[in-house]
Amino acid sequence: MSIDAAWRVSIDSSLVDLRIVRESAGFFFEEPKNHLFIVVPGAKMYLDKAAVISAQEANYGEPLSPWSLCTVTQVEELKILIRMLPIWASGIVFSSLHAQVSTMFVQQGRAMNCNIGSFKIPPATLWVFDCITVLVWVPLYDRFNVPLAKLITRSDNGFTVLQRMGIGLVVSVLCIASAAIVEKVPQIFILGGAEVFYCVGQLKFFYGQSPESMRSLCCALGLLANAFGSYLSSLILTVVTYFTTKDGGDGWIADDLNGRLDYFFWLLAGLSILNSAVYVFLCC
Repeated sequence: MSIDAAWRVSIDSSLVDLRIVRESAGFFFEEPKNHLFIVVPGAKMYLDKAAVISAQEANYGEPLSPWSLCTVTQVEELKILIRMLPIWASGIVFSSLHAQVSTMFVQQGRAMNCNIGSFKIPPATLWVFDCITVLVWVPLYDRFNVPLAKLITRSDNGFTVLQRMGIGLVVSVLCIASAAIVEKVPQIFILGGAEVFYCVGQLKFFYGQSPESMRSLCCALGLLANAFGSYLSSLILTVVTYFTTKDGGDGWIADDLNGRLDYFFWLLAGLSILNSAVYVFLCC
């Protein structure tokens, strides 16, 4: 069942003054101020125990501690958050690819001819082209991609949020593959397109699918994925460097392009393909 299937049920005005919501499975606790509570039918029912009122709490009439008794809404919000986590996890691998803009892409830039006339572009500033590409891609997406998507899907909304994120993952594979083949700047421009698809779609997904009281938290999950993606990139780089230099050679990551940096990018491409396959499996 998708998150879209979650029910948002308005509490009848006659129940507003009650602190107990009657369900078929028993009595559940709910705050009277919640005129809107969320019910996700059949989803992780074992978590419902957190909102069940025990005999001791029923005798006292008030919960002993908010840590021992949750409201129905709090339980259902947790269920929604848990169901978001697999989709959120796909952003970790995507962020590890994006981390190459300020690491391995700079390594490539050091071996490039960065001169434009008498001016030389510092390799460490090549990530600026990623920002410029995003600024170019956003209006192009709204002007051309959205009408084309509406034509293909025969829907007024065009691509769904999950489809948009999936396209971004596929484009990110093309980005890292181009880095392995060409070893020049084009991958930066392709990555900018992937960001427009995936990052914007991810923000819309978290904002649209999260409960109202958790929208700020869920939107912040994207930043958390960026942090984990950077750690994952560092971990992969450390492991690759360790195993490829055990024989005393330069390994895949050398000070110049005499190493096999393309192997490293192909490794990331394979990881991204696996991530995309898992994402498609979860969304189907």
